[in-house]
Amino acid sequence: MRDDRLFNYLHLHFIVFIWGFTAVLGALISIESVPLVWWRMVLAVIMIVIYMKVKKIPFQFTGVHKVPRKRLLSICLAGMVIALHWITFFGAIKASNVSVTLAMMSTGAFFTALLEPLFTPKKLVWYELVFGMVIIGALYYIFQVETEYIMGMVLGIISAFLSATFSIMNVTFAKEHPPSMISFYELLSGVLLLSLFFALPQFDFVGPQQLSSDDWLWMGILASVCTAYAFIASVKVMKYLSAYTVMLTTNLEPVYGILLAFFILGDAEQMTPQFYIGAIVILVVIVLNGFIKTRLQRK
Repeated sequence: MRDDRLFNYLHLHFIVFIWGFTAVLGALISIESVPLVWWRMVLAVIMIVIYMKVKKIPFQFTGVHKVPRKRLLSICLAGMVIALHWITFFGAIKASNVSVTLAMMSTGAFFTALLEPLFTPKKLVWYELVFGMVIIGALYYIFQVETEYIMGMVLGIISAFLSATFSIMNVTFAKEHPPSMISFYELLSGVLLLSLFFALPQFDFVGPQQLSSDDWLWMGILASVCTAYAFIASVKVMKYLSAYTVMLTTNLEPVYGILLAFFILGDAEQMTPQFYIGAIVILVVIVLNGFIKTRLQRK
């Protein structure tokens, strides 16, 4: 079991590296966030269907995998949450840049610490509240010096909250059902939700002919490696890891993503020294929180 946990922990780090690259792809793809996420999820659903057909994995929750209708609705709700998370995530990138968005996403562990006691037996501890206040202070500092990116920062924080909510919901599902089945229903429900968006006048559908060759290349990588593979793999590792461990490791995404963005996107990602001070404070607090929690668990 210890070897399984180590393998899945290292696997999670690889997945988080892929997620960091996802942010760069969001900046490279030219279309807006809603059609971008719709295409991402549609292509990922197609790839998962092919995978399940090849592996002969059933699409219905029957036999040992049969679930009550209420649980299936919860899985579909989680899919809608992840769809909204991705919309706000890519929306934040479009409104600011990769560095700002990923810095805001690092607040996800704080949101997880606040939300887990509401939905799990875990109790809220005093030092998490203290760390939370420090994070809020660091965010306020960043807001003060990077005023041109306010909308991107707000969308990034909302995205972090939705990501934390999804992680808590998905940990329960992952321990009880095949990852590919969960991923299929979650992504499909996300597609159905986003399809409704196009009935509203402020959201325009982007047809396949409107995507450039570069868009198709980046979208293909986004849907296959960064969504279909990473989505199933992340659900699988949740069988062995807690929601907090998953979210804590996910906070390395800003580090991976900001470094990748700097080398790939260049000058567009250069920020003020004050921004990096605030971002480093947030990351240090998150890592320190995880370190303290691990020491207490060992005792």
